[in-house]
Amino acid sequence: MPYVDGFVLAVPTVNKEVYKQHAESTAIVFKEYGALKLIECWGDDVPEGEVTSFPLAVQCQADETVCFSWVVWPSREIRDEGWKKVMADPRMQPEKNPNAEMPFDGKRMIYGGFEMIVDR
Repeated sequence: MPYVDGFVLAVPTVNKEVYKQHAESTAIVFKEYGALKLIECWGDDVPEGEVTSFPLAVQCQADETVCFSWVVWPSREIRDEGWKKVMADPRMQPEKNPNAEMPFDGKRMIYGGFEMIVDR
């Protein structure tokens, strides 16, 4: 069964195109190292809750937009090996590639790996 990495983050709204370009280049690297698909979504109907919500979880500011993304891998094993290679790739290291700089505050990103249990 495939394995999924999921992410929720807040991106400065003015950085939408920069974020999209970052995601496009990142997708190339992830797919080279085994990912089946990388999906990036720009929030347009993401209500702020009173107790919990996507905006609250990532401390989204008025000038930011919540993004939701995921990477689909063939398996957990391929994902684990793929991440090692992604992180070692010079294209993903801002000190070696200025375009790899994340156009958002990574400290407020929520992420995790998930075993897929239903896929219809």
